[in-house]
Amino acid sequence: MELRHLRYFLAVGEASNFSKAAAQLRVAQPALSRQIRDLEEEIGVELLRRSPRGVRLTPEGRLFLEEVEVEARHGIALT
Repeated sequence: MELRHLRYFLAVGEASNFSKAAAQLRVAQPALSRQIRDLEEEIGVELLRRSPRGVRLTPEGRLFLEEVEVEARHGIALT
């Protein structure tokens, strides 16, 4: 797992939208989506539910987002 994955997940989790997160991160939306998919595959957990209307965090995704936020507050630079 790379810090990039965490930074990307944090942006998508907070925005609940891949396009908005991609714009904020200044990356292409398909690349962002692929990185999140890679993260999910690496940890073996579905973090987001995707739909035509956007994305929602799964219960596991909510927990993971909380952990990433805690790490970010404790000085791990994700940006």
